[in-house]
This record gives sequence, structure tokens and C-alpha cells, in this order.
Amino acid sequence: MAQNPMSQTPLAPKLPDLAVEIRDVNKLYAGGGKRPAKQALSNFSLEIPRGSFFGLLGPNGAGKSTMINIIAGLVRKTSGTVKIWDYDIDTQERQARCAIGVVPQELNLDPFFTPAELLEVQAGLYGVPKAERRTKEILEVVGLADKANAYARALSGGMRRRLLIAKALVHTPPVVVLDEPTAGVDVELRQHLWRHMKELNARGTTILLTTHYLEEAEELCDRIAIINHGQLVACDTTRALLRRIDNKAVIFTLAQPLTAVPEALARFHATLQSPQELHVNYRPSDNAMHAILDAVHAANLAVADMRTEEVELEDIFLQLTASPATASPAQAAQ
Repeated sequence: MAQNPMSQTPLAPKLPDLAVEIRDVNKLYAGGGKRPAKQALSNFSLEIPRGSFFGLLGPNGAGKSTMINIIAGLVRKTSGTVKIWDYDIDTQERQARCAIGVVPQELNLDPFFTPAELLEVQAGLYGVPKAERRTKEILEVVGLADKANAYARALSGGMRRRLLIAKALVHTPPVVVLDEPTAGVDVELRQHLWRHMKELNARGTTILLTTHYLEEAEELCDRIAIINHGQLVACDTTRALLRRIDNKAVIFTLAQPLTAVPEALARFHATLQSPQELHVNYRPSDNAMHAILDAVHAANLAVADMRTEEVELEDIFLQLTASPATASPAQAAQ
């Protein structure tokens, strides 16, 4: 049986700072017949720090899937360089493949194998010696130890999702790609999978997540990149991205109804949504909250309740992907 390439070429004593490094990648799909050629990626560059929980977001057709498939070795890039755990996917292909585990969106499981058998087969394909296999341990990590000997076809949809994650971990890759891992699952199962993903990342695994659920990326990812029309349009920490839209709202529920906005609040462009609900949209960079509260006090308003509405990742996403990408490298600085 072939030896695991990772054991043939041990990792350098100093771990790489970047789990994935993408430089000036282009992908041109050739046309055929009346179909024109398509530039799926255009000088795409991205750095994914070691140990991060990294989100790659983009609308349909943005080039996200193409980039993921290049990283996974399923699509050949036209030009550029990609390194996984400091291994070049062209010149050190076997080492690069062993440094990554991919959890696909599709449930591609053999229904006639048990979870334990599927993990053993997967480990064999990666050349993991039997003495080094961690089938039982991995099944415990994903919460499937009690289903180790049940047929895959008998597992629920959520269990199959977890089994896909388990398959990606058999060769102990330092980088795991989760491609739409919660697509089509219910809220309870999504929360359960989120916990497993967080635990995996807490153990030191770098995670690259693609998802159409923006609240999922906002909840899980410490860093997010947004791709549109094959170009990188944003890459920053999740917190910094949310600060890009300088807008907040504070909603006051009043103890007594109003018929008009008090003069003291007019300069804040306050509006009455109902006789007892006053909305104030403001730019934090221009107006401090204490100034709004002072105006409420000056207007002698009796406030029964107050809440704020923060900017969500969806607002940033829509702003950045509403039109073709025109960001310069400086604008998409990492």
C-alpha cells in the first residue's frame, strides 16, 4: 500500500503563516459553438491565515465554486499559483492534496457501507497506515460513534453531513474546505453542525467555508472574503467588514403617543413609524449616541423601551455585489 505523502515529506518545523496562498489566479473556460469563452477568475489573489475560520462568499456565477474546485484539485487553473500549507498544487501535488480535506455539498456516500467502513476505505485511499488510523476517534468527534456499524443509507440527512466531515478528516489535514455544509438542512441541525465546525477550528484546523447563508458566515467566520465577477472585492476581518457601512438605527418605544417629531430630534432625521415608535437613523461617525439621548431628554419624551439595529453582513454583501467588480488591489486589500 502506498505511503502517505505527508509522512514522506514531513511538515517543516516552523508551521506556515498561511494555510492557503492564492496568487494572480486566472481561469478561462473555453467556449464552444455559439457559446463564448468565460473568464471565471481574473487575477484572483487571496491569503488564508493558519488557524482561521475563513469565509468565501459570492453570488451565483461569481467564481467561488471555480476557486474552491481549483484548491480541491478538481479544476485546472489557466495561470497563477496556489499553495496549500506551503505546498504548490502544481509542483507538490501529492503533498498539497494530503494537506486538505474537502467536504462537498453533495451527499456522495456509498449507502451499502457503514460509517466505520467508509472511513477505513477513505484512509486507505490516502495511504494512512492501519496503525495510524483514527476511525473511532473521528466518529466520536462528529457524534457518530453510536452509528459506526449502521449502514449509511439508514442515517438521517444531518448524520450524513457529519459523516462527510468525518471522511475529510481521516488523513488529519491541517486545512478543511466546507462547501455549503448546511445547504437544505433545518435550523436545529444547522446549529448542531455549527457547533462541530467551531470545535474543529478550536482544535487548530484551518477552515475555509463557502455558504449562501450570510448569517452563518457572520456567526462562524473570523475573516471573510467576497468575490464578484471573478475578482476579489473585499477581504477583511468580519468585524471590520461590518464597520464599512456607517449606519445604525435606534428605535424608541414611547410611553405616550406623539403626533409629530419633536424639534430637538429634527436634526437627526427622526421619523415616526407609529404614534409610539420613534426611529432615528444615524451615522456613528457623525453623531454620538449620547447626543441623541440628550435630544430625547430635551424633548421631555417618556421612553418605555429602546433598541438598536446594527448593520448586518447582508448589507455589506449587497453593496459590494450589486454591480460588476471594479475594486482595485488596494481597495480589496487584505
